[in-house]
Amino acid sequence: MVHTVSYAFRNDDTSIMTLDSIGWQTVSSEEYRCPSDNRPDPGHVVFQYTLNGQGYLDIENQTIPLPKGHALLVKISGEHCYYYKQENNEPWEFIWINIRGDEANRIWDMIHDNEGHVIRRNADSPLIQELWQIIHLIHQEKITDKYRLSMQIYRWLLILVQTSRDAEKDIGALSITTIEKCKKFIRENYASPLTLDLLASHCDINKHYLCRLFQKSEKTSPLAYLKDRRIEVAIRLLRTTELPISQIGQQCGFESPSYFGKVFRQYMSMSPKEYRMNKLEFPYEAIYYE
Repeated sequence: MVHTVSYAFRNDDTSIMTLDSIGWQTVSSEEYRCPSDNRPDPGHVVFQYTLNGQGYLDIENQTIPLPKGHALLVKISGEHCYYYKQENNEPWEFIWINIRGDEANRIWDMIHDNEGHVIRRNADSPLIQELWQIIHLIHQEKITDKYRLSMQIYRWLLILVQTSRDAEKDIGALSITTIEKCKKFIRENYASPLTLDLLASHCDINKHYLCRLFQKSEKTSPLAYLKDRRIEVAIRLLRTTELPISQIGQQCGFESPSYFGKVFRQYMSMSPKEYRMNKLEFPYEAIYYE
C-alpha cells in the first residue's frame, strides 16, 4: 500500500535550478522500489528523509539502512536503488524533494564528500523544517511559480550546505559511536583479510566518509589503524611465543611472509627475526601505536 501527497512541476527552463517534484509518502509494500536505471529524470538529484520506519539504499556495492532521522542523497545518473522491505514492522514514511540543475549536482558532490550518501538530521532541524515549509507553500498557499519555488530551493540548499559544513567540523555522538564500532571490529578481526569496503559496510556508512571521520578523530586512516594493531600483536607474539615467524605473520593478517617482513621493518627498522633475536636493553612485552 502506498499513501502519497506529491507535486510535480514540468518546464524546459535550464537557466535556473528548478523543482521537479516534492512530497510526503508512506509505503508498506515491496512494490516500492526506485532503481536508477529505470527513471525518466537523468541529471536530477533526490533527497529523501525518513520520518518513521526504515528503507534501504543500495549504492557502491553496499546496503545502507535508512532509519528514522536519516536521509539519502543520490544523483539519478548514478547507479543505485532505494526501496522498502516488508519484513520491517512498520511502513516507511518519508518526505522527498527532486531537483534539476547543474548547481544541485555540484552541491550533491560537496555533501557526499563531507558526509557520504546518507546523512543524519533531527526532524526539528532547520533543514527538515524548511523542506516542510516548501511543501506548505505548494499545498496550502498554492505557490507554483517556478521562480518563487527556485528561490525556496536555493534557500533550502544553502541550509543543507551550512549544516553539512557544521557536521564536518563536529564529531558528534553518532560519529564517535561509528568510529568505536569500526575500531572494535578491527581489534576483533585483525587476522582476517579486512578491506576498507568491508569496514564501511560493517559501520553502515560510505567508505570515504568513514575515512574522513577516522582522520578527524584518530588522526589516521582505518587501514593504518588496522596495520598498527597487527604490528602490536606481532611484536607480542615474537617476544612471548616460539611460533614460526611465518605463522605469526599469518595470524596477524598479513597476506605473505615477505609483506609481513616489509611492514614490520617500516615500524621497527629491523626484520621480525632480528627483533626476536635482538637483546634489547629494555625489552617490551608489547608496543602500542596511537
